[in-house]
Amino acid sequence: MLRLLGLVISIGLADSINPSTIAPALYLSAGNHARRQVTMFTVSVFAVNLAAGALIAIGPGQIIRNAVDIDVQRTIRHVAELVVGVVLIGAAAMLWRRRHALARRGLPQPKRRGRSSALLGATITAVELPTAFPYFAAIAAILASGFGPVHQLVGLIVFNLCFVAPLIGIVCVLTFAGDRSERILTQWRQFLERRWPHISAALLLLVGALALVFGATGLAAQSNSMVGHFFKHIRKTLHLHP
Repeated sequence: MLRLLGLVISIGLADSINPSTIAPALYLSAGNHARRQVTMFTVSVFAVNLAAGALIAIGPGQIIRNAVDIDVQRTIRHVAELVVGVVLIGAAAMLWRRRHALARRGLPQPKRRGRSSALLGATITAVELPTAFPYFAAIAAILASGFGPVHQLVGLIVFNLCFVAPLIGIVCVLTFAGDRSERILTQWRQFLERRWPHISAALLLLVGALALVFGATGLAAQSNSMVGHFFKHIRKTLHLHP
């Protein structure tokens, strides 16, 4: 479980540098009742993302868990880690290639048009979900883990807490920084406008490499174990003592 949580936390933190959620939160932080608005937005993003992930993961996860034996589950888990690594490294490469264009575009300016911050968060999350490739990578790792629904749900909760970590940070600034909060958040926005593609690409590359290491070492260990069991069986068959 610790191995899975380490991978899920890494992917969640890498995916948290997301202008689609950070920019609206910064926008709300400059309005009336800023802390309440950002808090409602954060809770909405977390809840909708978690519900969508649970619908994807819990049902199929149980079908896979019941359909295959434990050795096959381990193999699937390690192969899934390799696939997750390739997907994240590919996403990092795409971001890095477009980093200058994305930085020049700046953070998006959300148009609320009278909608509540909770509805804004739900709408953005639902629209972005089909292209949330790091989230799908985390779900794939959770699905392939072979754990039951409770552990899978814990993995999804941990991912989404990491995903909304910057939004929680904005709430904390609004709560504890007082009069300095506007200056701090303005500086944060200016920094992210220039550097978010670079940071996100670097984090995705790092996590992708970590997933590849997890998958490769897991398959290697499993292969060594299978070879050991094979020779042990041969010795028993020939009535030889080790």
